[in-house]
Amino acid sequence: MNVQVRLPGTEHWTSKGEVKLFMWNKVAGDPAKTRGTILFVHGSSMASQPTFDLEVSGRPDSSAMEYFAKQGYDCWCVDMEGYGRSTKDRDNNAPISFGAEDCFAAAQYIQKLRGSDRPLLVYGISSGALRAGLFAERHPEMVDRLALDATVWTGEGSPTLAERRKKLPEFQSKNRRPIDRAFVHSIFNRDHPGTAEQRVIDAFADAIVQLDDSVPTGTYVDMCSKLPVNNPENIKVPTLIMRGQWDGIAGFDDLIEFFKRLPNPDKHFAVMPGISHASFQQKNYLLVYHILLSFFSQPAPVYQG
Repeated sequence: MNVQVRLPGTEHWTSKGEVKLFMWNKVAGDPAKTRGTILFVHGSSMASQPTFDLEVSGRPDSSAMEYFAKQGYDCWCVDMEGYGRSTKDRDNNAPISFGAEDCFAAAQYIQKLRGSDRPLLVYGISSGALRAGLFAERHPEMVDRLALDATVWTGEGSPTLAERRKKLPEFQSKNRRPIDRAFVHSIFNRDHPGTAEQRVIDAFADAIVQLDDSVPTGTYVDMCSKLPVNNPENIKVPTLIMRGQWDGIAGFDDLIEFFKRLPNPDKHFAVMPGISHASFQQKNYLLVYHILLSFFSQPAPVYQG
């Protein structure tokens, strides 16, 4: 029986003013000899470890951090303010702008720890893509390549956001919203049921609720009432747009217009067949890894004309 050996992870902490941010690292071998450093940025309804370091028995490379560490990358994730193990008690709803600041704090910590100002490879999913994109707009010198998965620009053509806007007054009235296992299951049922295995959904839900029984409302408020958050013309770094075939958040035409406006000629648009939302938890997750690995490992152009 082929049993995969799990890489050990290490816990780290950094600060954003009075906020304590939890970070998690996985790397195989000497961090100084890796192919690059990846910062994974989570979405609206779950902390970082359930998203990026999920273990499911019998599912090879279920953890994205494991997979990319074994490909030679120094892999990091960070709990945004209000999520997981990070500070949750400040009087705010942790909007997307705060998440971009959290990314900056994490990037600074990684560069200082590793003793290198080498820019990072950054992957963000859903509202994490908006956080990652805003971080790249503000600090392009810290981002080597940027992958935006299940992102949104104006929100046009998004049935999920259209439904969510009906509850906007409720989200605006409080800083946090409750989550439970049933809510996590609803993420996989709202777009195209069947794209994820039930055992994976169950494991994902269990991991999420072990850390949080509520999450901030800020990303929902922003995505329902303050789009666009990102200006594609200000994203100067090489960028990959990843859009699941069945994703109800990421309107296809909306993202095409966003893609057209990205100024860097090193840009890519990938439609992922059989994928709805939560790409790493889908049946076709290895396809997602392949697309992302290809982008992160692409050689730099020697001529741009």
